Amino acid sequence: MVKFGRLLTAMITPFTSEGTIDWPKVSALIDHLIATGTETIIVAGTTGESPTLSHDEKIELFRRTVQHVAGRVRVMASTGSNNTAASVSLTREAEQTGVDGVMLVAPYYNKPSQEGLYRHFRTVAEATSLPVMVYNIPGRTGVNLTVETMARLAEIDNIVAFKEASGSVIQAGKLADRVPEGVAVYSGDDALTLPTLAVGGHGIVSVASHLVGSGMQKMMQAYFAGDVQTAAKLHARYLPLFEGLFMAPNPVPVKYALSLKGLCEPHVRLPLVELDEEQKEKVKALVELL
Repeated sequence: MVKFGRLLTAMITPFTSEGTIDWPKVSALIDHLIATGTETIIVAGTTGESPTLSHDEKIELFRRTVQHVAGRVRVMASTGSNNTAASVSLTREAEQTGVDGVMLVAPYYNKPSQEGLYRHFRTVAEATSLPVMVYNIPGRTGVNLTVETMARLAEIDNIVAFKEASGSVIQAGKLADRVPEGVAVYSGDDALTLPTLAVGGHGIVSVASHLVGSGMQKMMQAYFAGDVQTAAKLHARYLPLFEGLFMAPNPVPVKYALSLKGLCEPHVRLPLVELDEEQKEKVKALVELL
């Protein structure tokens, strides 16, 4: 089974001032993430502004990321949508680019039943030989995958991981207890990384790792080494950043923070807009503390 590690980064998509993908910045960002502890790069997720990326842009992002990574870490393509047939098609195309796995978000807006959710994920998983991460984020999709449904999905051979972003540590703990050995449960919320590890989680799909990847690795390593006190201190140190990066819709704050470090421009695509001056000052203050 492909191992995705403990620190997975949902990578932003850098844009130029004209709104096109900034390919040199993509490459530089990949190198930065690898150098600071990211073990798997997730491409074209919500943090990558997937709703405003075209089909062709996604495929090109997958292809170029795989090419630039050159086997140094794993690459996971975000290929889920609320259209099962479209998800199958994009997943098959992503597989041809050489990615190591796919992440499938729960179908959004159409609010399927639990049986509909199960059949959606099963259909897409059966259409690929790649390992699959199922992504539960009811705050964005309008529907919560229950523990029972996720446990059923975990019985499918190539569904190997869950990104649990319901905000409920109780649900994360129940899920970790129910899935078979070898199926990993990841926090989908930086602020809940340590609590999720404490109830059986494996790691984090992170936004903050764009800025503090090395520190997050240290926090998780300390926890798994039994040094809970050090892990808790690192959690407390980074908690203001974890919270601050969501003062505006993701990825607007993290893009601005990265722009302060010269790793990208702060540009986002509508309907997202850049931070106002007050928000910029708050992000600057957070970055200065790192």
